[in-house]
Amino acid sequence: MSHLYIYSPSSAVRDRASFRRGIARLKALGHEVEVDPDALTSHMRFAGDDATRLAAIGRATASGADIALITRGGYGLTRLLADLPYKALAKAVSRGTRFVGLSDFTAFQNALAARTGAVTWSGPALGEDFGVEGEPDDIMVACFDDLAGGAGEGAGWQLPRAEARDKAFHARGLLWGGNLSVLVSMVGTPYLPPAKGGILFLEDVNEHPYRIERMLTQLLHAGILGQQKAIVLGQFTAYKSVPHDKGFKLQTVVDWLASRVKAPVFTGLPFGHVPTKVCLPLGAKVDLVVEGRDAMILWGHAH
Repeated sequence: MSHLYIYSPSSAVRDRASFRRGIARLKALGHEVEVDPDALTSHMRFAGDDATRLAAIGRATASGADIALITRGGYGLTRLLADLPYKALAKAVSRGTRFVGLSDFTAFQNALAARTGAVTWSGPALGEDFGVEGEPDDIMVACFDDLAGGAGEGAGWQLPRAEARDKAFHARGLLWGGNLSVLVSMVGTPYLPPAKGGILFLEDVNEHPYRIERMLTQLLHAGILGQQKAIVLGQFTAYKSVPHDKGFKLQTVVDWLASRVKAPVFTGLPFGHVPTKVCLPLGAKVDLVVEGRDAMILWGHAH
């Protein structure tokens, strides 16, 4: 049984039914669940004002929990980056607390990696993953359980046929990235990890392919994409094509990206705003191995 600490560092929780379902399901999985006293606080669109959310992060940091899990993403963490308790967070990580989340949590994760080198985990959130109506995704739950038990050593998936490689590919580097929109907002700040020689993974939601390309162009012109050993694209979801596109689609963007960088571009990573998501150690040195259509990110040391 793992001790989980549930807190809200970003947007306010509006769907309290999913919040309650998520808590109940985590308890049913055998976890001890501790809920932050301000987890359901609301201030404008945020889960409390900046001071309230910083205090919640501080309590999660001091909780001694095995996993500190966000309720949801949204927006709010970039406002807090200058004031995060970096030393205390890094010490909590070194003592075994795994900070888990996605979406807006990308800002927290990359800033912590940049400032301290501490590893956090890109993974589920309470509401959208454990609090869904019906049953949570089996793969998501299994990966989370592996993380909670310290058993996870990697994640694998199958590439599209067009990306199959005749020769095996292997790269080792710092795994970093997350939500593309959040990451792009951090360019030019001191809160991005050292980019050279990394393995960059990206995902997003509600972003049309042309906006995805525009954000990737910013990373390209900033010199970031050209420094990577590999670029791994997760799931880009919940956008709508329009008649004006005339055939411009997400694959168009992928093809464009592959033509602009020397590093290989792989797609299909099961991570993003989707039910099936793996847990990934952001800030850890990992191995990316591709054989044919089989892709694996391996990190057995990261726990």
